[in-house]
Amino acid sequence: MKKALLVTRVSGFIPQHEMNNVRILQKMGYEVHYATDLNNVVYGKDNSRLENTGIITHQIDFVRSPFSSGVKKSYLQLKQLMLSEKFDLIHCHMPMSGVITRLAAQKARKESGRSVPVLYTAHGFHFFNGAPLKNWLYYPVERYLARYTDRLILINHEDYKRGQGFHVRGRAEYVPGIGIKLPDDSCPQNMDMAERAEYIYSITGRNITPDTKILVSIGELSKNKNHILLVEMMAELMDLNIICIIGGSGSEETAIRRKIQELHLEKKVFLAGYINDVSGLLSASDCFILSSFREGLPVVVMEAMAAGLPVIAGRIRGVTDLIEHAKGGYLVQSFEPEDFAVKVRRMFTEKDRKSAVPRDIRREQMGRWNMERVKKFSRDVVEKRMWDIYKGVQKN
Repeated sequence: MKKALLVTRVSGFIPQHEMNNVRILQKMGYEVHYATDLNNVVYGKDNSRLENTGIITHQIDFVRSPFSSGVKKSYLQLKQLMLSEKFDLIHCHMPMSGVITRLAAQKARKESGRSVPVLYTAHGFHFFNGAPLKNWLYYPVERYLARYTDRLILINHEDYKRGQGFHVRGRAEYVPGIGIKLPDDSCPQNMDMAERAEYIYSITGRNITPDTKILVSIGELSKNKNHILLVEMMAELMDLNIICIIGGSGSEETAIRRKIQELHLEKKVFLAGYINDVSGLLSASDCFILSSFREGLPVVVMEAMAAGLPVIAGRIRGVTDLIEHAKGGYLVQSFEPEDFAVKVRRMFTEKDRKSAVPRDIRREQMGRWNMERVKKFSRDVVEKRMWDIYKGVQKN
């Protein structure tokens, strides 16, 4: 049986984002292996989602910093795994594991004499238009490693345009994300008032009224996701009957809770922890909001679009592939809390200056526009692209 190796630096990434690719490879006759740091689960609570998937796991002691002495150890572990298992295809993800995997695969190729195709999906280059100078330190690394990459898979148009200028051993490919499952019908899956109130109470402990508006943001509580901005934004909206629910866990939770207390927003901003029922929270909400500094092609925004929600987000790479300003929501030019607050006010209190459309109808129109737009990023579209890519690199 042919063997395929998937590699990520931290565990949970494959069951969270790449199970469609796992199923494609298995249908193509591959035995799928997964190399990761099984002791560092970032996506999900544990490794239980890997059970009964047919995936064979391998522990690799990945480190986050390229300057760590542990880099050599993970490189040697990966190279030895490649030499012993004799994989027929390698597909890596995430920046650090992407670097180490391609270097190890190139060394294993030389030592074994076997030409194994190596694919790398960049889920958003660290370097992008407007990125800090330090982020561009990754640019020469990615450009160099392109020579060891048979397919460089890029998920937004800015990265794809840049990647086409690299000297890729094979070629650069545009794939519209990881593919999301669309609802079975074309209507937003909204809860009725009683269900909504009960659901929100179960998360926040707060009773809401029918006219309470729910802003929701879901993502890892990290500095890049920038949830502190949402807390500061809500301090500008104390006069409105709006609450903000932030779903997710991560290293910034303590700092976010401290900011909520500092601004006396305990009744306005709620941390809901890791969200298992994303679709349920989205269906109970009125608008999705994203404050990230950097994204590749944010899955949670696509999920919000599929749920029929309008979106407020920074005008950043990846988001601009998804949301068109004033059609699917509002894009914010800066990362100032006041500027985000202005867009929230416009979403919930102001009529459209050009068409005088009532705000409730405008939000519904934006949601429906998003539901149509997100079809371009559906699971069916992405699976067809990935099937063709895998088929194009597999050995006869």
